[in-house]
This record gives sequence, structure tokens and C-alpha cells, in this order.
Amino acid sequence: QHAGQALLKRFKAGGGTLLDIEYLVDPEGRRVAAFGYWAGYAGAAVSLKALAAQSADKTCPPVATWRDKDALLTELAKDLAGRTPSAIVIGALGRVGTGAADLCEAMGVSPTRWDMAETQSGGPFPEILDHDLFFNCILARPGTPQFVPRSAVSAARKLSVVGDIACDPESDYNPIPIYDAATTWADPVTRVSADPVLDVMAIDNLPSLLPKESSLDFAAQLLPSLKALDKLNEGVWGRARATFEAHVKEV
Repeated sequence: QHAGQALLKRFKAGGGTLLDIEYLVDPEGRRVAAFGYWAGYAGAAVSLKALAAQSADKTCPPVATWRDKDALLTELAKDLAGRTPSAIVIGALGRVGTGAADLCEAMGVSPTRWDMAETQSGGPFPEILDHDLFFNCILARPGTPQFVPRSAVSAARKLSVVGDIACDPESDYNPIPIYDAATTWADPVTRVSADPVLDVMAIDNLPSLLPKESSLDFAAQLLPSLKALDKLNEGVWGRARATFEAHVKEV
């Protein structure tokens, strides 16, 4: 992405090496430490709060850190007041999608779970519009199809909240091109249509809403790699270095 290219140019000019934690991967290419699960969990929660607010003809109120997930679930249960909307999760087999689906299940919502097999056709995907909520939990990359195109805003639909947990509005491959900027804790949603209502939740620091769970989980995942910092040319650190060196040659 554009910001990444600019950063790589700075490292190339200065002669440094960037060992990015996001590129610490196992031999199969899977990240060894990620906040994804709790991003999905918190993102689904804020999206459900947005849906609850719509039922009172309001937009989602500001959010702030919860003491822990139990406090979040207690608050959300009051917001929903027993309602069980329909939801669809794309990227359901990954960390983010699992977190979003688990939050839904905790609220009595059994989401439709899609992953690569269900989206390999490239779309369109009218099934998304038949759910109250859609959670996007995949990384935008070349070839990613559009899940909610601009035409969906004015289309006949049940969909009223998009939880773009992956949150890549500035990416050239954004699968939800109906908004162009991340949302915030103070303003959790962007209303892209008033009639019928469609809100987009796209907070880009979701794990921080559950700092206890996020910190404990990430620390446990990262610790084995930190213990191997004396072997920067091997294992996860060696793979991160190889990734950096391959990409810095391209800028």
C-alpha cells in the first residue's frame, strides 16, 4: 500500500532493517502473534450497538474501553434487549472472523459463516444484503472481490450495518468502497444512507477496546519469538528479514 511504500523508502535510504511484527510468521506463513481475535470480538460488539441504536432512530453513541469482555457482554445485552438480528461473517475461518462469530454467538446470534470457498466466484453476493449485519474480516489484497459495492447503498436490502473490521478504506483493493475513512471511538459509524439506513463501523484500533484480553493474548503469542531475539537470522525473525529485503528491492 502507498503508506507502506513510503516507509520502505525511508529504511532503504537510511540503510536500516525493518523486522515487522506483522510479518513474524510460522513456516506455513501464518502470523505467530496477532490481535485479530479481539478485533473481531470488539468490532462485532460495536456493530451490534450500532444496530441497536438504529432501532431507536439514533446513530451509535461513543464507545470506550470495557473493563473486560464480561462487562462488554452485559452492556450489549441491555442494548439488544433480546433482539437476535441476522448476521454474515466473511473470513469466518480466520482469527478476526472467529472473534466476530464468537461475539455473535454470545449474544444469541447464529451468523452465516463464509470464507474463501463461498467467495471464490468473485461475486456479486446478494446474500450479504439479506442479512441485518455484515462483518468483513479479510485482508484486502489484489483479487479481493467487492462485497458491498456502491450500488448496494440504494438497492433493496435488509442490510443496515456493515462492520468493516478489516478496515482498509484507503486500499486500492477495498472490498467495501462505500466509505473512505476509518471511524473513531467518538463517532463509531459513518452513515452512508439515511433511507434505508446503512451505517459502516470501521474503527481501526478495535483491540484497544478490550485491553485486558487483547494484551494477555498478544503477549502470550509473542513471548516465544521475543525469547529468540538473539537469533535474528533464523526462524520467525529470519523470515521477517527475508520479507523486508524482498520488498525493499521494489521501491
